[in-house]
Amino acid sequence: MKKYLILVTVLLASICAGASAKTPDLEQLGRDYFAAFVATQEPDATKQDVENYLAFLTDDVGHQHFPNSPDDSRARGNKARARKGMTHYLGGNSSFEAKLESITTGKDVIVLKYKQRFAGYHQQLKKEVGFASDVIEVLEIENGKVSVIRTYAKSL
Repeated sequence: MKKYLILVTVLLASICAGASAKTPDLEQLGRDYFAAFVATQEPDATKQDVENYLAFLTDDVGHQHFPNSPDDSRARGNKARARKGMTHYLGGNSSFEAKLESITTGKDVIVLKYKQRFAGYHQQLKKEVGFASDVIEVLEIENGKVSVIRTYAKSL
């Protein structure tokens, strides 16, 4: 009986601790995520900037980016693949500007709306390119980290 009471006490303490665990401030998480993303796009971006950004993501993060990548599948190692891709293009922009216009939050979701403008040398096209777009990015949050990114951009 004594073991049973100890077990019940531990179980109730665990439930109470979990219930009182601080929920992440999603608006601040969105601002911090956006700042980390912007740092990776700057002309002088470093591998550490990429690592700072990747720290916001789960290992199996899914990233859907219309129209380039319509698949949002989560899979082990997606973060490592993102690291490889981001490192490949690191410092490729000769200029980059982004202005966060709004953040909307809901249950385990953050919606970022921003404008971006960048120019740089495109390695596959072998020429200078420039883009400006309105972007809506929907971030699904799991255990305080970004688990799915859905990026919708419209060229300006």
